Amino acid sequence: QVQVVQSGAGSVQAGGSLRLSCTVSGRTRNSYAAGWFRQAPGKDREFVAAISWSGRSTGYADSVKGRFTISRDSAKNTDYLQMNSLKPEDTAVYYCASKNTGPFSRDSYYSGWVEYTYWGQGTQVTVSS
Repeated sequence: QVQVVQSGAGSVQAGGSLRLSCTVSGRTRNSYAAGWFRQAPGKDREFVAAISWSGRSTGYADSVKGRFTISRDSAKNTDYLQMNSLKPEDTAVYYCASKNTGPFSRDSYYSGWVEYTYWGQGTQVTVSS
């Protein structure tokens, strides 16, 4: 059974940094794309960042470009979201998601939450002004 476990929740002041981690276990094959999404109170879930299986392709929401970086350590089956220059509007519950892929999609990333199969438990990020 595939499990997606997140870590790295926290509270920081505006301008600060946090790093979220997402570790996947229980896979029968180690070929997957990953994404990060967030949901603030009263708002819809929104795309934050995504990375392809190969790690060569990444995508970001306009609101986080230049501030957030998604990366992967394939040996550890772990993906990271480094968040710098945090703003109060970044406050939300952040979710990691994972999607099985194949060799023809090794450089594809996915920004739609419906495309993902496995989800982490969510971690709260709070940014105070």
